[in-house]
Amino acid sequence: MTTSRETACCTPAEQATCCDPADKADCCGADHAGGACGCRAGRAADRSDLREVVRERYAASARAVTQTGAAACCGGGAAIITDEQAGLFGGSLYAGDDRGALPDSALLASLGCGNPTAIADLHPGETVLDLGSGGGIDVLLSARRVGPSGLAYGLDMTDEMLDLARANQARAGVANARWLKGHIEDVPLADASVDVVISNCVINLSTDKARVLAEAARVLRPGGRFAVSDVVADGEMDEATRADLAQYVGCIAGALTRAEYARLLADAGFGDVEIRETHRVHDRAAAAIIRARRSA
Repeated sequence: MTTSRETACCTPAEQATCCDPADKADCCGADHAGGACGCRAGRAADRSDLREVVRERYAASARAVTQTGAAACCGGGAAIITDEQAGLFGGSLYAGDDRGALPDSALLASLGCGNPTAIADLHPGETVLDLGSGGGIDVLLSARRVGPSGLAYGLDMTDEMLDLARANQARAGVANARWLKGHIEDVPLADASVDVVISNCVINLSTDKARVLAEAARVLRPGGRFAVSDVVADGEMDEATRADLAQYVGCIAGALTRAEYARLLADAGFGDVEIRETHRVHDRAAAAIIRARRSA
């Protein structure tokens, strides 16, 4: 017999947010550990379910930052970066000067695997779009780099993250940042309207990555730059990892291989493709810098 707590933990969204695999006995009871409940391996039923699982995971992260003492279903800080992950993901990947220029809540909300603003070569007056902007760290840093004559957009599907980003903008005193609600597969901006597209460990979470890259190409001006940090998978990533829901929302299972990334970028109309590994984040995957230029 399940308790009300166990039932809540068994929803697809809670499987991704409430606990680590080692905690599933606590989450849903010993009778369900390893069964059809809790943090079991296995993907949600379809693409729309996967998107909702991802959305809830990052909504929970935003709530954990904004609500003092907020805990996930299984207790502790399961919705945010753990101490073990801190050297691979999050605010520790930014230089001291960048960290010092931003409020703590922007750093705590950072779940990325790199610092795309450090590789985008931003210039005053440029317009930047961040795909999956989260708590706003990369938008705020971009806004400072492009200066008052430039503009930085952040696009996110999660209301909680957008609210947190606006609060972080107010704390940072940045005027030239704008926030858009939407999906990275359907960017709510006009054709050829931005100079640079950045993203930080978000494209791997999309279930239609070809569409994401095509949208990035669409909104870029001819010659515009694509500069993202993302996870790339080794070619021999095993099927068990690929099928693990927790690994999907953790930015591993949905990652493209280097060859797949390069092919989809070329198909979308990008040239000068560069994919360079920065650090390992999993036995079968690495964080990487991915740069390309929109063909003129």
